[in-house]
Amino acid sequence: MRRLLLLLGILLLHRGRCFEFVIDGEWEDETSDLRDHQQRHKRAILTSEEQEDFEAIRGHDITVKSYKVESRITSRFAHTTVRSSVVNSGSKAQSIGFNVQIPKRAFISNFTMNVNGITFVGSVKEKTVARNLYAQARARGKAAGIVRANSQDMETFKTEVHVPPGSNIEFELHYQEMMHRKLGFYEHSLYLQPGRLVPQFQVDVYIFEPKGISMVQTPNTLGEQFTELIQVTSSNGKAHIVFKPNIQQQRKCDTCTDSAIDGVLTVKYDVNRDSNAGELQVSDGHFVHFFAPSELSPLPKNIVFVIDVSGSMWGVKMKQTVEAMQAILDDLTVDDQFSIIDFNHNVRCWSEELVPGSTIQIADAKKYIENIKPSGGTNINEALMRAVQMLVKASNQNQIDPRSVSMIILVSDGDPTVVSCHFAPRPLSTIQKNVKRVMREEFSLFSVGIGFDVDYDFLERIAMDNRGTAQRIYANHDAAEQLRSFYSQVSAPLLRRIQVQFPENSVSDVTQNVFDKYFRGSELVVAGKVLPSDSDTLTSFTTASAVSLTHQQITKPAALDFVVQRSEVRVSVGSVT
Repeated sequence: MRRLLLLLGILLLHRGRCFEFVIDGEWEDETSDLRDHQQRHKRAILTSEEQEDFEAIRGHDITVKSYKVESRITSRFAHTTVRSSVVNSGSKAQSIGFNVQIPKRAFISNFTMNVNGITFVGSVKEKTVARNLYAQARARGKAAGIVRANSQDMETFKTEVHVPPGSNIEFELHYQEMMHRKLGFYEHSLYLQPGRLVPQFQVDVYIFEPKGISMVQTPNTLGEQFTELIQVTSSNGKAHIVFKPNIQQQRKCDTCTDSAIDGVLTVKYDVNRDSNAGELQVSDGHFVHFFAPSELSPLPKNIVFVIDVSGSMWGVKMKQTVEAMQAILDDLTVDDQFSIIDFNHNVRCWSEELVPGSTIQIADAKKYIENIKPSGGTNINEALMRAVQMLVKASNQNQIDPRSVSMIILVSDGDPTVVSCHFAPRPLSTIQKNVKRVMREEFSLFSVGIGFDVDYDFLERIAMDNRGTAQRIYANHDAAEQLRSFYSQVSAPLLRRIQVQFPENSVSDVTQNVFDKYFRGSELVVAGKVLPSDSDTLTSFTTASAVSLTHQQITKPAALDFVVQRSEVRVSVGSVT
């Protein structure tokens, strides 16, 4: 199956994303590397005003004849195509822009522009090459395309072409995405912001899952007037979602000339699962193994919350952080241990040691958080060092349950600005190295960046370096809910030290197959090639540490429960090459 090969490629690309997409293109400013780091990351995102003004098609006196989006999702792999047909209806030549917001983890596979019957094809280049080509193209006045980040989960593909009056332009963008399971479902998001009324406007999402679809939902985030216009049909492992408003239905009001379509069409779904052993698919000499066990008890947690209380957190940001932390603390149990570190240019600990998540301790922690007054600079380095020391001390003194999971959750809104004793910035690379040097393999760091000007790249790097993930959150009306949602993704670790293995000489080119943790509602994915063999089956063995297990083979070395799970799939010998 070609999709399995594409999935394997995307899994490999996600390990080190270093490509940009250009169409005879350029980059914005080659002198940007000489600017300070803060200006670079600010330039990499859209401001709130830019986001509000975002339009899929930009230009004056233009006619958008059609705007169509089609997504086909097969085995958690989505292929999305965005097409638009535009006419320069003005009396002068002008630049017409085509903008599409795409998921951050998506890979652009193709982009074409057809201008008056002449087709221009884009290509994916290594980042440095792409920037040089982009600069050359813009200097010659040719079409150029870039990809830039603009939200917690999305990036913006932007391209423009200068055309004479009366020109017909057709844009077509293809991108592919591996679906990631969070909180028990896969979520496919399509940003729809045409910016004007479109005679032919249509969105189709087709889903096919071999094991069957257990649920599919389309929460309406586009507005009440579109509630009845999003149609869903589902049967026998297939689902079809269609959104096709006519011009009158697109209007903000009966006599308005502005489009009311400005938001996200979201599709949530999950699949049937036969067992906790996972799902193994094989086709055309490639395999993919999906592992998402359930019915397991959560492992105990040791959490140090590291909260930025510098001056820039004053006001709404701090209020929303406190609100979110109140709910997060309520989620802790007596089996969990925790502490809180807050920092500006100084670092303070609510408790110098981890304490149980008892009712009394949680109440005291809530009072402490409520009384925080933001001020001063941002000493991330010292705060993270203190958090690691706290976990190391607890581990060395045998205060940590050997079955438990230890993690640090960092919440910050800006760049590191000071270090202890010296009011001068510490290089980000130094902080990154410091944290990685002291972090133990059994610890994880999760980063939450709040605000539009946060240095999210740094927070993401430092999390990825230390077996964690990062999330960007905007300081808007639902920031507290965003923070709680992120915490929910990591609040219930079910397994530790997961390893997916295959018989010797049965597979090759295997992606990551050893994982530090598995959280409830998520999914682990392993892909690779199947080697030629006389056997007509491929078997995988998954081992992991857990608290308690049912309907599984269990042995009990030391204090840990250990599970061995087996997944098997029949291989068509003729398809293995």
